[in-house]
Amino acid sequence: MHCEWIHCTCSWYGHPHWDTVAVIINEDELGFRGMSAARALLFFAFKYKDSEYPCALVHWYNTYGHSCDSKTGMWTCRPHLAVLHLDSLLHGIHLIPMYDSKALPCSQGLAHYNNLDVFTAFYVNCFADYHSNEILF
Repeated sequence: MHCEWIHCTCSWYGHPHWDTVAVIINEDELGFRGMSAARALLFFAFKYKDSEYPCALVHWYNTYGHSCDSKTGMWTCRPHLAVLHLDSLLHGIHLIPMYDSKALPCSQGLAHYNNLDVFTAFYVNCFADYHSNEILF
């Protein structure tokens, strides 16, 4: 792939548009085992000693710890911001909310621009396009 548009803006037709991306975290692992999902919030660059470093501020979608919490029996998941070099972003990805038996959270104003904030867990859609199908196994 030569070029892909990853949107990262606080106002896109009146609403924020922050795309989700696959981030390489371990080049030795195959498929999504060596990646993690993140939402790009800001693209920026800075210079240090005559070198320019293109970066992205991202919001990770991952769990913390290697096991469930001993008191609650639940996995701990926290919002986590990080600054990454743009070379670690591999491809835009599509996250599908995991629906459960409860009603949809319509009381929170569910819309296409805020479903990543309303839902708490997601499937990584490996069938979104050809490239996703090839890299997200």
